[in-house]
Amino acid sequence: MATLRARHLHGRADWVEKELPALIDTTRNASLLRTLGINLDTLTLDARPDHGPASCE
Repeated sequence: MATLRARHLHGRADWVEKELPALIDTTRNASLLRTLGINLDTLTLDARPDHGPASCE
C-alpha cells in the first residue's frame, strides 16, 4: 500500500487495505499486483513477505 500511496493512488491503496489481508500472498495475487502496477522485483526487502525480520541470535 505504501507503493500505491507514494504514487498518490490513495483510492487504490484504501481498496487494497480493505479487501486484502495484511500479508499478501504474492504468488496467489500476482495478477492483481500487476494490475495495480506493483513490480515485486522492485519492492524493498522489508516490504517483501519472503524476507522476515532479522534473527536476534
